[in-house]
Amino acid sequence: MQRDFRTAWGGIDCILANQNPKMNNNGSATLRWYALKVYFNKVSDMEEMLGEENVECYVPYLDQVCTKEEEGKKRQVAIPSLMFFHSSPLEARRVQQMVRGKAMVYTHQTLEGWIPAPISEREMNVFRLVVSSGADGLEYFDNDPRVFKRGERVRVTGGLFAGAEGHIVRIKGDRRLIVSLTGICAVATSYIPQCFLEKIESE
Repeated sequence: MQRDFRTAWGGIDCILANQNPKMNNNGSATLRWYALKVYFNKVSDMEEMLGEENVECYVPYLDQVCTKEEEGKKRQVAIPSLMFFHSSPLEARRVQQMVRGKAMVYTHQTLEGWIPAPISEREMNVFRLVVSSGADGLEYFDNDPRVFKRGERVRVTGGLFAGAEGHIVRIKGDRRLIVSLTGICAVATSYIPQCFLEKIESE
């Protein structure tokens, strides 16, 4: 799947102290996040397959309360067919070959052709923090929600999403913050009161 460009709409200050990619023994950055679109939504099977190859994976899941006949909670993929893996660029190319026919790695064009497109640690940290916040009313999109008009760029100063930066959009009349992995997916937060929003002036 082609992915021509990437920018982040949001950032959460409290998790940015560890935003740099992991380093190998000689100090060069190696491990990055990559996205996979899994055919037929067989995300669990793909997660297991990559796990057997010692590839670190991340799948955004929703917890759903089960019926009385069932126990506890069951997990549902938040964004159908989407998952992420953490690897070196070389390993990402190996994964690209390994999953052929079962999934498609998001790519971008370089002088070497279309290769796996890395996602920054910062973007993934922000995305994962929002997804794992436990907040009600999160809404997921399988691409950038460009149908909504972007508002001012703001910083959230209180509540579950304190420290987040991004663009405010109105969805069903409510102010929502969009955190996006451009060209891949996005998540809209629940309603954020105006008193928790601080405008970020353009540089």
